[in-house]
Amino acid sequence: MNETKAAPSVKIVPVDENSVGQRVDNFLLKTMKGVPKSRIYRCVRKGEVRVNGKRVKADTRLALNDQVRIPPIRMSSDVTPVASQGVMQLLEKAILFENDGLIILNKPSGIAVHGGNGISIGVIEGLRQLRPTDRFLELVHRLDRDTSGCLMISKKASYLKQLQKLLQSKDKLEKHYLCLVHGRWPKRKQHVNLPLSKNVLASGERMSRVQADGKASLTEYQVLEQSQGLSLLAARPVTGRTHQIRVHCTASGYPIVGDNKYGNDQADSALKLNSRRLMLHANRLVVPAIDKWPAVTVEAPLDDAFSNALRFIKR
Repeated sequence: MNETKAAPSVKIVPVDENSVGQRVDNFLLKTMKGVPKSRIYRCVRKGEVRVNGKRVKADTRLALNDQVRIPPIRMSSDVTPVASQGVMQLLEKAILFENDGLIILNKPSGIAVHGGNGISIGVIEGLRQLRPTDRFLELVHRLDRDTSGCLMISKKASYLKQLQKLLQSKDKLEKHYLCLVHGRWPKRKQHVNLPLSKNVLASGERMSRVQADGKASLTEYQVLEQSQGLSLLAARPVTGRTHQIRVHCTASGYPIVGDNKYGNDQADSALKLNSRRLMLHANRLVVPAIDKWPAVTVEAPLDDAFSNALRFIKR
């Protein structure tokens, strides 16, 4: 991966349908990435930001095709990580579904959904380079770096808002997972209802733990296959807490195979897997019809590493 640097220069940014009605300050906060908020407001006050050649206030609302002048200030977007050809090809092959409002891809394990915390490029940055003519591409939700499977990227701001509302409603938009866990999960154990608390370490790493005063967290489970030492489970997170499925499995005494945060390294080593990836996969996504967009159901096939791990359950 390479990085290209561009010298700061005046930019004229047209307002498209995704930004109609937005306040100038909110438009700038999104457009001028990496620039402190105080600096952006100072630019507006000094008249360095103009719309159609005229001075504006921070609360001015934008209209379709307005021309917004952005002053020559260095932004984080001026240093652009460039995805390798291999990553671009991987993302292209991973697309499972696409219409005019949505892309659903089968995110590979080991690729972050976005850059940050030492990761210069993720799925969303790579996809924007793959699709330079798509003016709006935003993550609808997130998957852990080591989790594979169905990931939604919205191509329309209006669709993004409605999809995120559905995610908050907890029952209309369904996310289903497969996970391979250590131990013989009891078939009668179909729910794990344990409150979770999230904290961020000094390194920026996110961790969750079961805690009495944490947020209510519910995961539904179903045993699909099992042997004496392993169980393949279908899991559906009713709530959407950080690392919810992973923590609920470990707290129940059945850690997910390959989980380097919450799992059992000794048990993983004993399996002698060819790959130590996290055996958690978002295998199915059910999106209801919204306005002009029809209902969508997508299934993501398992990769070779996960498929090969299942052979241990059949021994």
